[in-house]
Amino acid sequence: MVDAGVLLVDKPGGMTSHDVVSRARKALGTRKIGHAGTLDPMATGLLILGVEGATRLLTYIVGLDKTYEATIRLGVATDTDDAEGQSTQTTDASAIVDSEITQGITALTGEIEQVPSSVSAIKVGGKRAYDLVRAGEEVALKSRRVTVSRFDLLSMRRVAGAAGEVIDLEVIVECSSGTYIRALARDLGAALGVGGHLTALRRTRIGPFTLAGAAVADALEGAVLRSPTDVAEAVVGRLDVTAEEARDLRQGKRLVGAASRMPQNPTAAVDPDGVLVGIVERRAADVKSAMNMPTEAFR
Repeated sequence: MVDAGVLLVDKPGGMTSHDVVSRARKALGTRKIGHAGTLDPMATGLLILGVEGATRLLTYIVGLDKTYEATIRLGVATDTDDAEGQSTQTTDASAIVDSEITQGITALTGEIEQVPSSVSAIKVGGKRAYDLVRAGEEVALKSRRVTVSRFDLLSMRRVAGAAGEVIDLEVIVECSSGTYIRALARDLGAALGVGGHLTALRRTRIGPFTLAGAAVADALEGAVLRSPTDVAEAVVGRLDVTAEEARDLRQGKRLVGAASRMPQNPTAAVDPDGVLVGIVERRAADVKSAMNMPTEAFR
């Protein structure tokens, strides 16, 4: 029997997130594996997998803030907003001065309205946007409110080419879930009048989890899983409950007057043996289970 747990993986370029899940299923000997937050094939970096019963925790991980390291090229726009697409515009960027780039980045920092890339995985009429685009259909996605809490320019490199100069920007972005770094590249290039796209992307953080200790996708056999209890505590905090309270939560009963003990809402309820009971929420002054975990697998 495979233990339940969470696996951090450093995804290489050229693989889909589903490819990594498939390798993990083979390496760990179970079909019950899911991931929290897709990475495009071009992108590398942190992918979080839930194994067995710990897949239930992915709901609480997928919406966490994220950090990316990226390379944006100004002077070329593509139909996918990244390097995997076809060029749709090439413009000499030599007239763009450094201060204009800084101003453009500042304008895309904070709470912004962002239109996702048309080749995103967002569903339109029950179908993925990228499938509709590949079928030759026009896709117009609605803008969404996202938060870019950090958009820092680390370095800038001007490169002369046959069609004029392009500018490569190395950046770090910290953002809310649902933010598209490809769209930031596109919108920065559009604002500067020269077009832009993403040439490299690496995810380095999801919530409290980083690449430190992440397994390599080519060597998942024997990879160490993080316990559901530790993961849940890191994501939503911890409420220690008595054996009687744990039993009541598992039976769907409320803990009367226990809401004042919760460090945050929701939070993870843990029994005296260190077993993750589940995720609980406040109900006025009481506490009630939002999601229970299978007892036998969660030590």
